[in-house]
Amino acid sequence: MMARSAPMSAMAVALLITLAGTAQAQNGERLRAWLAARQADGPQAPAGETIAYGRDPLQRLTLWRARNHTGPAPLIIFVHGGGWQRGDMANATGRWKAVHYPATGYAFASINYRLVPTATVESQAQDVTMALKALLARADMLGIDRRRVVLMGHSAGAHLVALVGTDERHLQAAGLSLADVAGIIPIDGAAYDVPAQLAQAGPRMRQTYAQAFGDEPARQRALSPIAHAAAPNAPAFLLLHVQRPDGVAQNRALAAALRAAGTSVEVASIPGEGLMGHMEVNRRLGDPAYAGTAPVDAWLRARLGGR
Repeated sequence: MMARSAPMSAMAVALLITLAGTAQAQNGERLRAWLAARQADGPQAPAGETIAYGRDPLQRLTLWRARNHTGPAPLIIFVHGGGWQRGDMANATGRWKAVHYPATGYAFASINYRLVPTATVESQAQDVTMALKALLARADMLGIDRRRVVLMGHSAGAHLVALVGTDERHLQAAGLSLADVAGIIPIDGAAYDVPAQLAQAGPRMRQTYAQAFGDEPARQRALSPIAHAAAPNAPAFLLLHVQRPDGVAQNRALAAALRAAGTSVEVASIPGEGLMGHMEVNRRLGDPAYAGTAPVDAWLRARLGGR
């Protein structure tokens, strides 16, 4: 007869849990270091122009003007990700965008915005529209074409630009309207239907969503772009996503809702798996060798002109 193992002591269990937690933390630190190093890959953008669009220190943006462009240039406004709670335009824009888009005939701006828990997601959407208003107010001085402006955002930023592009109330609160936006490019978002995402998220992401959107179903739905996708919307959307199951499902659902409203929608499915793919699409967008750059360039040329 096989001898039974002695039961593990409470101290041994505690030690294993501690070791597992330490290993997980170390893996997390290694992943963050790897991502930070990769985020620094790419060309060094020239210094841009800093503009304050509000009184809070985070209500700032940096603008790079279009190069070798005759007349007012189309404008791309980028909104960084970070789970609504972190991130900064200095480390979450990626290096390629501020080089590639000005070189192809577009002004490019990247914004900071107030973060949860000090701010709410509602106020973050308002920051996006306030940044837009500040740039439009300076359009002549900055060489920007007011009629050709696209909002682009990654991850949480993808959610924010999609929300602004479907729920006109955020623009109206800034004295603007959907007529002030020519198009929306959400990049690998997965919060277009917040209740659906909460229902299937793992513990860590469920906590992130709960901190951002709370536990009231009415508020979660009010902050879901899919809930507002019935007309009117911004005139055109380009949805980019990599191969994350929740992101794929959320992008398909938003595309279907927008099409049902008669809104022009294109979807670009880009190679890349999991968190690495999610970060790479932001880090490398604008790199001519990256698979996501060409479909975005083609869409921009069709909608805004440019080279």
